[in-house]
Amino acid sequence: MRTLARVLLVLLALVGGTASMVPAAVGAPYIDDATAAKIDALAALGAGAPAAQSKGELIELLSRQFLGTPYGANMLVGSSTEPEQLVIDFRRVDCFTYLDYVEALSRSTDREQFVTNLIDTRYTGGRVEFLQRKHFFSDWVNTPRVAATDVTGALSTGAVTVAKQLNAKGDGGTYLPGLPVVDRAITFIPSARVDSGVISGLRTGDYIGAYTDQPGLDVTHVGIFVQTPSGPVFRNASSLAANNKVVDSPFAEYVQSVPGIVVYRAQ
Repeated sequence: MRTLARVLLVLLALVGGTASMVPAAVGAPYIDDATAAKIDALAALGAGAPAAQSKGELIELLSRQFLGTPYGANMLVGSSTEPEQLVIDFRRVDCFTYLDYVEALSRSTDREQFVTNLIDTRYTGGRVEFLQRKHFFSDWVNTPRVAATDVTGALSTGAVTVAKQLNAKGDGGTYLPGLPVVDRAITFIPSARVDSGVISGLRTGDYIGAYTDQPGLDVTHVGIFVQTPSGPVFRNASSLAANNKVVDSPFAEYVQSVPGIVVYRAQ
């Protein structure tokens, strides 16, 4: 779990691996050979999926291919004083880059298209800049390209909406210097209200955020809801010592470990 989710300064750069390059028209990010091969394989897998398959089923198929991938903390590079880099590294993922990759792959049939879609998923206006990065989970439903729809309130009469000042710490500081404070209403379902009725309303492929009551943040972790023959799971890039990789965690058990959930449905 990333304690402060995507709103921590990213300090790690890409290291190691032989680099290959995608066309300069989409930003010419350097991609290690293992990542390049996996992008090609997953893009082909998605392109070959049955036409009748739902978006959620496609997300499940693609996200499943990352199970066992090692967790890497704070994978993105850039700040108000350090140039933003377009990080594409499938060798390690944190919870947000995992969702970025899966969402971009779900709309791609080749590597070049994936890079373009990743930029649109991770940044507002397709500009690879720190200030344009979607630092908060709720940016996915509030800034272009809008990746999902907020269905949280429709799933439970017990849903609660609170006013948040994203990026503003309780002590008056900010999590990310140089990033403005954003006033935003966040709707979540308290964990105690996530009953069988709520779970039955969830769909495989729904993006789940772990709501936090900390000032200035919307969620502290994200993952994907998947209904399996053994019951519902929370597919996520877990930093827990027992996992430290992409895993399927029992959904009900995970929900009880957080204050509540936010549910976004992919478009």
